Amino acid sequence: MSREQAAENRRRIVEVAGRLFRERGFDGIGVADLMKAAGLTHGGFYGHFRSKDDLAAEACGRVLDRSAEAWQRWLAEGGEAPLEALLDRYLSDRHRRHPGRGCLFAALAADVARQDDPALRHVLTEGLRPQVDRLAAVMPGDSDAARRQRALASLSAMVGALVLARAVDDPALSDEILAATRAELAGPAQDRATIPEEGSTGPA
Repeated sequence: MSREQAAENRRRIVEVAGRLFRERGFDGIGVADLMKAAGLTHGGFYGHFRSKDDLAAEACGRVLDRSAEAWQRWLAEGGEAPLEALLDRYLSDRHRRHPGRGCLFAALAADVARQDDPALRHVLTEGLRPQVDRLAAVMPGDSDAARRQRALASLSAMVGALVLARAVDDPALSDEILAATRAELAGPAQDRATIPEEGSTGPA
């Protein structure tokens, strides 16, 4: 196998794992089924990874990197209302229906909390920090500390709302959870933030 083919196979395993872990949880799928989904043989797994935990940490890191890019793009596309643009994307029916392509925090935070692997917890922690910073940058507030506090509370509400909306068996209640959280976090029109100017840590 060429070096290029080996790198492509590793990329495929990581991509598939990132999707299937979010869909089924870490304990919901084994190495054999992951490799089968990637179109590779079970025996080839250990040529790429030391363990399933090793794969989980790398796959989660890749997902978080892509989420950071998506958030940055959504906020920029929001123009004068970046927070509302993010809320519309995150607290949406599409996101609710496709956990395998969605937020890692909503899909796997509870699983990570139950894992013994410190590397996995570290990956999630370091992936969370920049998301909080991005959110804080578009939050209204009189100080950096106030904007950060609001960002942490808002992100926690967003993740929790998505988890609950996926868990309940009443579609109307699920819709209501997403809509209520979106409305609450968007706030009154006079409080809505805009993209800050270059070099500014506060609202424009």
